[in-house]
Amino acid sequence: MTTDLIMDFRSLAKLISKIENNRAGFEDDLMSLYKENSETLTIGITGPPGAGKSSLTDRIIKEYRNLGKTVGVVAVDPSSPFSGGAILGDRIRMSDHASDPGVFIRSMGSRGSLGGLAPATIDVLNLMKSVGFDVLIVETVGVGQSEIDVMSIADTVLLVLVPGLGDDIQALKAGIMEIADIFVVNKADKDGKEKLLAEINMIINLNKHRFLWVPPVVETIATENQGIGRLMDSIADRNSWLKESGTDVKKDKIINQFKHKAMDRIGYEIMNLLNSKGIIEDWTQGIIDGRTNPYSAMHELDKNLEIIWKKDSK
Repeated sequence: MTTDLIMDFRSLAKLISKIENNRAGFEDDLMSLYKENSETLTIGITGPPGAGKSSLTDRIIKEYRNLGKTVGVVAVDPSSPFSGGAILGDRIRMSDHASDPGVFIRSMGSRGSLGGLAPATIDVLNLMKSVGFDVLIVETVGVGQSEIDVMSIADTVLLVLVPGLGDDIQALKAGIMEIADIFVVNKADKDGKEKLLAEINMIINLNKHRFLWVPPVVETIATENQGIGRLMDSIADRNSWLKESGTDVKKDKIINQFKHKAMDRIGYEIMNLLNSKGIIEDWTQGIIDGRTNPYSAMHELDKNLEIIWKKDSK
């Protein structure tokens, strides 16, 4: 481990809460702790509700623990509309690991994010990477086609599908297939498996010219530990490929992470400015009263918004 923090899960949990709630000073904490750790493997697990993502996550944790690897898990759940907190509670679903000193599991509410991740996910993963976890797993909220942000943070994305849901391939055709580094057909004992496999393979074959890495298709029955060995081999193959040929992939992910953070910061600062000057209230009241409309308001924003970059006056 690179610091003592990983051994003190209570301190780690408190710092994560500070990050989630955007409390003063959290960026200073991250600045002092940050350490780029190229050896940490980050795995994203995504897919529609009911695909068995948590059961699969549980099996993957066990496999890495058998190898002596420390594992950190960020499980992003739907948010409570009242508290903003996670409401599914993955600590319950992965309770076998609750007393394992080499596993840290944190549930986070998505807080309305349409990309399937919590707003603080990148910061939390950077913290967990900095303190020395060998493997990080991000299990996303499972919101279907909008669940694309995981591409920006994970080295390897598992897209988990299950036979019989009916709309899996429609989602693939709509573009979600582009996020998958490995396709996982879970609950492979269900009717419709062969049809689902054939359609996935057809889509892969039609798009092979676009892939730097051709995603394998792995069948699993996570609840019975079937197919997990082959899945772990596929993750290892992907990791080896990244080290040998994936320099541009890693670079793109770093760029995308920074863009996400920059857009969050810019949006936050602009909204604070507009609120502090009462502009948002004026515009919304004008829309309610019929004096203006959202598009006129946006046009006014374009005309009046000016960002001034401060430079040293040396």
